Amino acid sequence: MKRPIRKPQKKKGPGRDQAIPDLFGNTVPIPDSTSTVARFFGTANPRYLRALHALLIRPMSRKHLDDTIGCANTPDAILNIRELGLGKSGLPCTMIDDTDRDGRRIKRGIYSLTEAGRRAVMGWLRMRERKDGE
Repeated sequence: MKRPIRKPQKKKGPGRDQAIPDLFGNTVPIPDSTSTVARFFGTANPRYLRALHALLIRPMSRKHLDDTIGCANTPDAILNIRELGLGKSGLPCTMIDDTDRDGRRIKRGIYSLTEAGRRAVMGWLRMRERKDGE
C-alpha cells in the first residue's frame, strides 16, 4: 500500500500583519518580503557619506546622526539619501518607546539600514573603490 504524498507544511510564526519584539521590547513590524531589492546610485556629498558610514556600523537616532554628520536636519539628509535609490525599504525609521528628559513618554526614531540597503551601499562602495583604483 502506497503512502499518501503530503504537502510541505508552512513554518508557523507571526503573520504578515503581526509584529515581533526587538531587543528593547518594542514591537518591530515584519517586512512584507525578505527579498526586497534596494539600489544605491551613489553620492559624493560628504554628509551623506558620513551618515552611511555611521549607519553601516549601527542603527542611530536622529540626535546622534545630527552630531555625526554635522547638520541639524537629519530627516532631510535621510530623505535625500533615500531618493538616491535606497527608499524607505532600504533605510527605514523605526519608532521606539522612550522617555524624554522631563520623564514624558515619547516615540524616538531610529534610522537603520536593512540587509538589502546594506548590500546596496556595500556594492556601491566596492564599485567606487574599483573605479578609484584604475
